[in-house]
Amino acid sequence: MPDIDNKDRILLSALQSNARLSNAALAEQASLSDTPCLRRVKKLQQDGVILGYHADISPQAVGYSVLVYAFIRLTKNSVQAAECFENHVDVLKEVRSCSVVSGSHDYLLEIIAADLPSYEHFVKHSLANLDYIAAVESTIVLKQTFNKRGVPL
Repeated sequence: MPDIDNKDRILLSALQSNARLSNAALAEQASLSDTPCLRRVKKLQQDGVILGYHADISPQAVGYSVLVYAFIRLTKNSVQAAECFENHVDVLKEVRSCSVVSGSHDYLLEIIAADLPSYEHFVKHSLANLDYIAAVESTIVLKQTFNKRGVPL
């Protein structure tokens, strides 16, 4: 686990809020000069604390109006079945996240779709026809009140 001090937390918080900050603006927020600031950010990247930079795009603005949480149960709990499933869903563009869960299901998928018929097609053609999937149980999100990004620092 990397050693993260208060200056690092300030840098992480600033970058989490706005990854497009210039190094000079970032250094100013952390009360550092430019070179030490850049060094710290590079170290945070090398240590795997900063995983990457991205634009946060509204799904609705690009045609995805349906958000679904799908609980998946595999036909058997084996390493091979799990690896096959994870490799399969990793390449599906509609799947935003895949989590191993405890309880009566094996996985929880977060899926986006243009509309309900598109989601139905996705389930029938991309999920339910796989031999190692025993069941798909979907929960349609009616309204998402908020979606926090990042981690508390």
